[in-house]
Amino acid sequence: MIRLFKVKEKQRELAENANGRAPVKKQSAGELRLHKDITELNLPKTTTISFPNGKDDLMNFEVTIRPDEGYYQGGIFVFTFQVSPIYPHEAPKVKCKTKVYHPNIDLEGNVCLNILREDWKPVLNINTIIYGLHHLFTEPNYEDPLNHDAAAVLRDNPKLFESNVRRAMSGGYVGQTFFPRCI
Repeated sequence: MIRLFKVKEKQRELAENANGRAPVKKQSAGELRLHKDITELNLPKTTTISFPNGKDDLMNFEVTIRPDEGYYQGGIFVFTFQVSPIYPHEAPKVKCKTKVYHPNIDLEGNVCLNILREDWKPVLNINTIIYGLHHLFTEPNYEDPLNHDAAAVLRDNPKLFESNVRRAMSGGYVGQTFFPRCI
């Protein structure tokens, strides 16, 4: 019985190749859902999406956010998305490639966004995550920080926080940490 299935599979593959087409790679449910999410994206005008590995690798892509208001106005921030084959049952892994002085993004690029952790639900999508990232730049949250120093400055001295953000985005030191220019 097993050999019969192997023979049928081989015949199908040979027939596809004979038609001049490459064998079709079957997409996982996660790839199908991600394709739907990307097709239905409604990105803000300050956001772009790119596929560094080519359009054939939908599961790994980058989103660039250019906030047009708030502390981070004028900055350019790049996030990598790694999507699991079991998406949407598991949240994508999102990291910030741009080193940024932010209470909710640590110096290694880890992002503190509730919908990427405990509040993830399969009904959420890539669009929701992108809007959540936008929200981090318009309303940084000092109550749930990854960068505790930035959070304390934001909470206790918003003017100093604004000055630190400008210095970091211009390419400079905040404390002992150097931030490359991202404006």
